[in-house]
Amino acid sequence: MSATNPCAIDLDWQVFDPWRIQPFCHQLMAHPLLDIGSLVELGQRLESKGRVRTHSNDAQAGTSFNSAPRLHPNARSAADTLAHIADAKAWMSLLNVQTDAQYRVLVDDVLDGIEHSIRSRDPGMCYRGGWIFVTSPRTVTPFHFDKEHNFLFQVQGRKKVYVWDHRDTVTASEAARDRFHACHERDLLEWSEALRERAQVFELRPGEGVYMPSTSPHMVENGDGPSITMSFTYYTRATRRDSLLHRAHYRLRGYGLRLPAVGQRPMLDALLHASLRSITDAKVFARRLAGRSIRSDRAPYAHADVH
Repeated sequence: MSATNPCAIDLDWQVFDPWRIQPFCHQLMAHPLLDIGSLVELGQRLESKGRVRTHSNDAQAGTSFNSAPRLHPNARSAADTLAHIADAKAWMSLLNVQTDAQYRVLVDDVLDGIEHSIRSRDPGMCYRGGWIFVTSPRTVTPFHFDKEHNFLFQVQGRKKVYVWDHRDTVTASEAARDRFHACHERDLLEWSEALRERAQVFELRPGEGVYMPSTSPHMVENGDGPSITMSFTYYTRATRRDSLLHRAHYRLRGYGLRLPAVGQRPMLDALLHASLRSITDAKVFARRLAGRSIRSDRAPYAHADVH
């Protein structure tokens, strides 16, 4: 990135679709904050705040993503793992790096550079986040999905990324998405080797990346060398709307009611969302009157309270 070219992503924005998986190129390979020395220092800072997630390379595609750190622990410290990642036999994620002053600048540089390009198609960027994945050779990121829209940048090494369409109910059922949005549980998302045939597959090298819309299931297989990858994530009005609807559908399932899948009946979605938004806004207003902090998905950054 530079002052004359603040956008780190090379993508045809004229055809960008916020709900379509698509590859892109980038210029972050030599960024000083993404070299291993800087990441060792960042890992030390974040580990003291509980913002490091790690597991050994015994985890496989079908390992529960939520449970992988417990099922396959990596006993090394963040600094030791990162400094010796080629031999650590580990997967490590540095979480919410936007909470670190230096790395918030990087998150903002990248997302500021693209916000104007996506605003007309997907307005309301908020809840910005940054996640750095440092991975030993031949290590797997288990099958899972996330709530955010995600620009995944390959910085060092190679990896194979499998991504499934967010509307593919064979890969991830509507019930699985409802439960995930309501409880942040992925236990209804089940891996099968047969799913590979349904995926879009990207063999990423440094300078390449892939954009994944909210709740696009994905699984990653690292190459024969160590890897550094960074995700820049965010919510929009559309992702927040869908999340609220999924949470409502989950609660209604508990009463034996099953509404059409989110997106199938736009008018019904609009009526339900308007009702839910009014209730949510009233709760937020009451908390503010009481002087209580609010963890909101409308906050500028993930992991930030709004007062």
